[in-house]
Amino acid sequence: MNMPFSPVFRAAGTADVAAIVALVESAYRGDSGRRGWTTESELLDGRRTDEEAVSELVSRPGSCVLLAESEGQLIASAHVEQQGEYGYFGMFAVDPEQQGGGLGKAVLAEAERLAREQWHCRSMRMTVIEQRSELIAWYERRGYRRSGEYQPFPYGDERFGIPRRDDLRFEVLVKDLGQPT
Repeated sequence: MNMPFSPVFRAAGTADVAAIVALVESAYRGDSGRRGWTTESELLDGRRTDEEAVSELVSRPGSCVLLAESEGQLIASAHVEQQGEYGYFGMFAVDPEQQGGGLGKAVLAEAERLAREQWHCRSMRMTVIEQRSELIAWYERRGYRRSGEYQPFPYGDERFGIPRRDDLRFEVLVKDLGQPT
């Protein structure tokens, strides 16, 4: 399916923080998240993020919260950060009503372009909850590979959600971005 529009991309500012939090919460948690396929509602309760955490990402050097807008409305966002020779991609959210039409692919491609061209990163890394096999498969179709590296889920830190099971952990996915331009 093709997008019926071309999103406009820009970096978030402090005035965007509340809208980013609302978008991320709608994509990952509760009943609104269940409308899309990216929900974590079966794995986690509680919040996905808050204004303090997003404000810190927006203002951190070497960090960008990338926004995708259509007709002035926020429809997707992602956090991209320079971490040495690689970029880190995270907190990716697409409005559940906009999922399945190619917007996520466009945002991911823009994040990769930013990391490669602005920060001269050679690869992009991300962490995905290992139980999210459908999401991992989506990233694999976009060139990411499973690294075999895992990171523990931060049990006891409700800033990351309230786990509904005791076997969660993150898997690191990696994609070669080619030579910086």
